[in-house]
Formats: sequence, C-alpha cells, structure tokens
Amino acid sequence: MTTHSQRDFTLEPADNERLANLAGPFDEHLRQIELKLGVEIANRGPIFRISGPGKTPAEAEKLIKALYAEAAETVFDSHAIHLRLNRANVEHVAGQAYEAQEVAIKVKRGTVRGRGANQSKYLHQIATHDINFGIGPAGTGKTFLAVAMAVDALNEARVQRLILVRPAVEAGEKLGFLPGDLSQKVDPYLRPLYDALYEMLGVEKVAKLLEKNVIEIAPLATCADAPSTTRS
Repeated sequence: MTTHSQRDFTLEPADNERLANLAGPFDEHLRQIELKLGVEIANRGPIFRISGPGKTPAEAEKLIKALYAEAAETVFDSHAIHLRLNRANVEHVAGQAYEAQEVAIKVKRGTVRGRGANQSKYLHQIATHDINFGIGPAGTGKTFLAVAMAVDALNEARVQRLILVRPAVEAGEKLGFLPGDLSQKVDPYLRPLYDALYEMLGVEKVAKLLEKNVIEIAPLATCADAPSTTRS
C-alpha cells in the first residue's frame, strides 16, 4: 500500500516577482506540476506544503526549488515547465507511487471495472483528463473501456452527444474491393464500437440513439501510401 508524505519548506530569498513567474497566471504552473506528479501543492507566498504518495513530494520540492532559482533569469510558460518536468525525470518517481482510484461504470448488463492495474489506471486517466492515448495490442480492452466511459458520460448528462471515430484501415493486409454501399464497406472496421455499444446499452436503444444522431459513429479515412501535405 502506498504511503502518503508531506513536505513543508520556504523559498528563499523572498522575491514576489520570481514567485509569480514560478506559479504562473492564476497558479497555472503549480497546477501543471500537480497534475503531472499527482501531488497537492498549497502555498501562502513563499511558504509551501506539498503532499502526495511515496517519495513524490520530496521530488516535487526539489523541482520547485530548482525552478525558483531559475526564475530569476528565465520567464516561464507552460511549455517551459513541461520541459523542466521531463528533464527532471520526476514522472518516473510519480509513476512508482501512482495508485489509481477504482472507476466503476454501471451498464445494462452489470458493472464495468478495470481488470488489473493498467486497465484501472486507464479508466482513472479518462475520468480525470480531457485527452488520453491508449496504446497496446488488440484485445486488451482499449476500445471497450473508452466506449464505456463515453456511455457513462452520456448517461450522466455530462455530455449531450457522442462522436466515436475509428480508423478504416486494414490490419496488415490488403482487402481490395469491398462490395456494397458506404455503410457496408466501413462497418467491418467499426464493428468493435458497435459491439461495445450493444453490450452497454442494448441493440434497440443504440439504434434509437443513432437515428437521433445522439451517437454518431464515423470512420477516419487514412492512406499510408500517400504523403501528408497538412499538419494539425
């Protein structure tokens, strides 16, 4: 079980201009450090208190003191703070102390929970962050869990509409010409999304939501052979 610790310290010498540079507009830089490391940072002027799991507060203290020293000559923005976090390699320490809170999703056929530490962390990250990337081999639950979180947000009225997008690309082989209309051509690629929705909402409800455009499932067309001319 991960133990929590706390660090109290004062930044010296006192310098309001350096402190404002470190904290950022509306404490934006401090919040960025909190999210990256999974700690809580409280301060009153130069007096700081950091609490969090394991050794992470101690590493956060070292980082903040180093940033404060650098703030005398460098003007920080969010990108600069991100670079300092990566350079300090504190994410590794934070990852060792990470203990994801269990996320349980109620669906038509029961409750969906993460199986194992990685799935639990995946669900927790989706619940607490706007953008997430799930990387792993087929069959590890990436699509199913992401759709489950989307359906939960819709059921709880946190969102009004779902747009589920999946690449329409071959899995290492050339399928050639596919007969049928556009829907019949792309449905095989989108089948995992339909299967997940049917499991959570039932076939009839999914059909109604699709008809009302509350849920939209769209293929993302890609071409690996053609050079890209635009960047986003």
